[in-house]
Amino acid sequence: MAYQYTTEMKTRLRRIEGQVRGVLRLMEEESSCKDVISQLSAVRNASDKAIAQIVAENLKQCVLEEQQSGGDMDKVVQQAIELLVKSR
Repeated sequence: MAYQYTTEMKTRLRRIEGQVRGVLRLMEEESSCKDVISQLSAVRNASDKAIAQIVAENLKQCVLEEQQSGGDMDKVVQQAIELLVKSR
């Protein structure tokens, strides 16, 4: 079954995309290092939240699918953990 990405998830990523464009603009305007790093930190935090949301939703969907098919729940949880670890 294909994973469905919600409108909220896509909106969150578009917001991050705008933040990245803002960082580039700051760099082009030769803004202070402090301002650039501050904005990059905001991008990283937003990205981390997006990853967590996607993994959480994916885990929920995978758990439901595994329950219906009588599959290995431990495997699903382990895969979610691996995704989170890989994202750091």
